[in-house]
Amino acid sequence: MSFGKELIQSANEALEIAQGKAAPAAVYVPETVDVAAIRKQQGLTQAAFAERYGLAESAVRDWEQHRRSPDRAAVLLLKVIERSPDIVAQAIRA
Repeated sequence: MSFGKELIQSANEALEIAQGKAAPAAVYVPETVDVAAIRKQQGLTQAAFAERYGLAESAVRDWEQHRRSPDRAAVLLLKVIERSPDIVAQAIRA
Protein backbone atom coordinates (compact mmCIF):
# COMPACT_ATOMS: atom_id res chain seq x y z
CA MET A 1 0.00 0.00 0.00
CA SER A 2 1.34 3.45 -0.86
CA PHE A 3 2.07 6.07 1.79
CA GLY A 4 -0.81 8.22 0.56
CA LYS A 5 -3.31 5.35 0.83
CA GLU A 6 -2.02 4.47 4.32
CA LEU A 7 -2.40 8.09 5.38
CA ILE A 8 -5.98 8.25 4.11
CA GLN A 9 -6.80 4.93 5.78
CA SER A 10 -5.32 6.16 9.07
CA ALA A 11 -7.30 9.40 8.86
CA ASN A 12 -10.51 7.47 8.24
CA GLU A 13 -9.80 5.19 11.21
CA ALA A 14 -9.11 8.22 13.41
CA LEU A 15 -12.40 9.79 12.32
CA GLU A 16 -14.32 6.59 13.14
CA ILE A 17 -12.71 6.48 16.59
CA ALA A 18 -13.50 10.16 17.19
CA GLN A 19 -17.12 9.59 16.15
CA GLY A 20 -17.42 6.60 18.47
CA LYS A 21 -17.92 4.16 15.59
CA ALA A 22 -14.71 2.25 16.39
CA ALA A 23 -12.51 1.64 19.40
CA PRO A 24 -8.79 2.40 19.37
CA ALA A 25 -6.63 -0.66 18.72
CA ALA A 26 -4.55 -0.13 21.85
CA VAL A 27 -4.13 2.44 24.56
CA TYR A 28 -0.66 2.99 25.95
CA VAL A 29 -0.63 3.98 29.60
CA PRO A 30 2.92 4.81 30.67
CA GLU A 31 4.09 3.30 33.92
CA THR A 32 4.82 5.75 36.69
CA VAL A 33 7.82 5.75 38.97
CA ASP A 34 8.42 7.64 42.23
CA VAL A 35 11.63 9.48 41.39
CA ALA A 36 11.78 11.29 44.75
CA ALA A 37 11.51 8.02 46.67
CA ILE A 38 14.30 6.41 44.62
CA ARG A 39 16.53 9.45 45.15
CA LYS A 40 15.77 9.79 48.86
CA GLN A 41 16.37 6.07 49.44
CA GLN A 42 19.95 6.74 48.30
CA GLY A 43 20.28 9.85 50.46
CA LEU A 44 21.10 12.07 47.48
CA THR A 45 20.11 15.62 46.63
CA GLN A 46 18.49 16.23 43.26
CA ALA A 47 21.79 17.62 41.97
CA ALA A 48 23.82 14.65 43.24
CA PHE A 49 21.29 12.14 41.88
CA ALA A 50 21.30 13.81 38.47
CA GLU A 51 25.09 13.93 38.34
CA ARG A 52 25.54 10.34 39.50
CA TYR A 53 23.25 8.95 36.82
CA GLY A 54 23.91 11.36 33.96
CA LEU A 55 20.53 13.07 34.15
CA ALA A 56 19.65 16.73 33.85
CA GLU A 57 18.96 18.20 37.26
CA SER A 58 16.02 20.10 35.77
CA ALA A 59 14.51 16.80 34.56
CA VAL A 60 14.80 15.24 38.03
CA ARG A 61 13.21 18.34 39.57
CA ASP A 62 10.38 18.40 37.02
CA TRP A 63 9.69 14.67 37.46
CA GLU A 64 9.53 15.02 41.24
CA GLN A 65 7.26 18.06 41.05
CA HIS A 66 5.06 16.31 38.46
CA ARG A 67 5.57 19.05 35.88
CA ARG A 68 6.83 16.40 33.46
CA SER A 69 6.77 12.62 33.36
CA PRO A 70 9.80 10.55 32.45
CA ASP A 71 9.57 8.96 29.01
CA ARG A 72 9.64 5.17 28.63
CA ALA A 73 13.44 5.00 28.40
CA ALA A 74 13.84 7.15 31.52
CA VAL A 75 11.29 5.02 33.41
CA LEU A 76 13.30 1.90 32.55
CA LEU A 77 16.55 3.55 33.64
CA LEU A 78 14.96 4.71 36.89
CA LYS A 79 13.68 1.20 37.62
CA VAL A 80 17.18 -0.21 37.12
CA ILE A 81 18.60 2.55 39.34
CA GLU A 82 16.04 1.63 41.99
CA ARG A 83 17.16 -2.01 42.01
CA SER A 84 20.89 -1.69 41.26
CA PRO A 85 22.07 1.87 41.83
CA ASP A 86 25.77 1.04 42.16
CA ILE A 87 25.86 -0.98 38.95
CA VAL A 88 24.22 1.86 37.01
CA ALA A 89 26.59 4.46 38.49
CA GLN A 90 29.57 2.25 37.68
CA ALA A 91 28.38 1.68 34.11
CA ILE A 92 27.92 5.40 33.55
CA ARG A 93 31.42 6.18 34.83
CA ALA A 94 33.02 3.56 32.58
